[in-house]
Amino acid sequence: MNMSLLSLWAAAGTFARGIVIVLGIMSIYGLTIVIQKIIKVRKSEAGTRKFAPLFSRAIQEENLDQAIALAEKHKDSHVARVLGGALSEVKPLLRDRATITAADINSAERAVERQMMIMLAEFKRGLGVLGTIGSTAPFVGLLGTTMGIVNAFMGMSQGGGASGGLGAIGAGIAEALITTAFGLMVAIPAVWAYNYFTTKVENLGVEMTYTSKELIDYLIKSVGSEFGRSIFTKEFQAQKAVTGSGHIHG
Repeated sequence: MNMSLLSLWAAAGTFARGIVIVLGIMSIYGLTIVIQKIIKVRKSEAGTRKFAPLFSRAIQEENLDQAIALAEKHKDSHVARVLGGALSEVKPLLRDRATITAADINSAERAVERQMMIMLAEFKRGLGVLGTIGSTAPFVGLLGTTMGIVNAFMGMSQGGGASGGLGAIGAGIAEALITTAFGLMVAIPAVWAYNYFTTKVENLGVEMTYTSKELIDYLIKSVGSEFGRSIFTKEFQAQKAVTGSGHIHG
């Protein structure tokens, strides 16, 4: 017996149709999240590919003013937004050519951590919904199948004849299993997408952590010349002088 989807829909009961509608809504919602995530991730990665070499060149040339301008310009890049958080803390000091102290570096590092938390939250937004769809869609379909089988047995018991009863239960089970199949069709892509974006967010987090640590190291090592190395040098020399004067040579 060849049964089309339209004939199955026409033969389905109210409960089974409700299950199919719920699964359809879940599928559309999940697909919307996937499309949004793909656009956001690709846009961020494209922005980072443009930003990274320019920022690296500015840092190598010790042109922090240009580096700050680049970070403020490339708002689509996740790396630029994180590094911009650190540079925004020292930007007033760089403009005034004031000394950068250890407290300023710590403030920049905390700004990086705050910006990373914001970026990771943005990238993870919607992943919980995808995980929920992937884990619950099969059970929603199974609920429809269970109720369909119950209705099929009830129809067989009311049919009276054995052949008629078997025909009724066969058609009922075929109708009921469609909801399970539809549930799996919704769940499998959702689970794939959830795992893919979870791994992608972890990789983006590693990129942000690595680049931000590099910037903080650069600020620590390069707080000097015109940017205030004298503060660190004086503190180090003072500590070394105290240590040296207190040491007794035998």
